[in-house]
This record gives sequence, C-alpha cells and structure tokens, in this order.
Amino acid sequence: MTDSPEYNDPRLVPLYDLQNRWGADDDFFLALANGQPGRRILDLGCGTGRLTTALARAGHRVTGVDPARASLDVAQSKPGAEAVNWIHGTAKAAPGEAFDLALMTSHVAQIFEEDAAWAEVLGHLHRALVPGGRLAFDSRDPAARGWEVWDSGDERERVTLPDGQELEAWMTVDGVTDGRVTFTGHMQFLASGERITDRSTLRFRTEAELRQSLMAAGFAVETIYGGWHGERVGEERGELVVVARKPE
Repeated sequence: MTDSPEYNDPRLVPLYDLQNRWGADDDFFLALANGQPGRRILDLGCGTGRLTTALARAGHRVTGVDPARASLDVAQSKPGAEAVNWIHGTAKAAPGEAFDLALMTSHVAQIFEEDAAWAEVLGHLHRALVPGGRLAFDSRDPAARGWEVWDSGDERERVTLPDGQELEAWMTVDGVTDGRVTFTGHMQFLASGERITDRSTLRFRTEAELRQSLMAAGFAVETIYGGWHGERVGEERGELVVVARKPE
C-alpha cells in the first residue's frame, strides 16, 4: 500500500481527509499522548498528518514518518506542521532511543502483510523508543469480519475535491485467505471519465498473534482494548487497540 495512488497521486491525496474525519480513534491516541506533557512522539505512517499536527499543537515534540511524498506535502500544509519533524521514509529512518511514545494509527499495522515485514517494523520501533517508552497502535479484529461491509458494489460515494473536481469512489473485496483481505478501491473522475484502481491487501492478525509478535520483538503488552472507549476485546467494536512498553 505504500505505492498506493490514494497516498501518492497529488490529485487523490485530499480524498483521504474527506473520507476520514477526526474520530474516536484520534481522541484515544491524543489522550494517551497527553498523559504526560511534552512527550517525544514518533508517528509512523503519519499520512496527511491529521493526528501528527494535533499532537504538535498539544505541545509534544513530534516526528512524522511516511513513505508517500504526496501525503507528506499535504501534511506539511496544515496548522502546526511547522513544529513537526517530517521524514520521508520508513521505520528504518527513525533515530534510535529518541522517543517516549511511538504511534501507528489508522490501522497502519495491517499493511505489513508478511510476518517478516511486521517483525522488522516492530524491531525498528523497539530501537526508536527509550527504555520504558510505549508503543500504541490499532488493528481490526478479524473475529468481527469487518471486510464483509467493504464491498460497496454499485453504491458509490460522490466526493468534491478541494480543486473542484468531482469523483465517485467505491470498493470491491477480491478475496479473503489466511487472515489476508485483498480489495480494490475504485476512483473515477466524473468530468473526464478517468478511472484509477488501487488493489491492496491487509493482514488481520488475531489478539494472540499480536501478543506473540510483540513479545518476540521485546515488548511487554500492557493492554489490548476492543474499542476506543476501553471496551473488552470481542464487545462488537471490531478493534484491537494495543498499548505495549519497551522494558526498562
């Protein structure tokens, strides 16, 4: 997904913010950060910087990392962006033992389809945190089978982009195999008829798989919630909200 047109095509990048407004997930991560003032925070996969800039405006020292240049360009235009250290790259680019808190929001954890890639990013996050630092991220709970409502078929959302262009967007699910969901996003510009498709695969790891991978990477799991308000796993919220710590 790092080469996805939705994150790399300058015409399409604004679509993300139009379809993903500030929500309960942002409230959760911001409150977690605000538990201690002036934290050094790594926002991995920061995208268009909605949460990243909010963290900076709250007084934290924030580094946003993302491999999509066009998304970072949008992020850097937002209020508070001047206070953020922006890095065009991956987790490998994060400095070592430099952060009190590392975040992966908006289900970024699920783009690491293969176990080796997931282990690698957890290793880089462990390296980036100071002893005692915390890692927090979200991943959809496979038990909720949320992908079953993703296939919009003929139901298309019409969106007007900031430049005035109108497009229709919809999604089709292509397959579900071994905890991997492959789907295609369709975006069609109405004036020209140009259609752009974006085929991606997300990994849905179980709570047990997440716990095992975190422990293998050297983290101690503090808690895993089933929703953004502290619900227990399985209480029909469809989320696995993870908070872990790098031991002292």
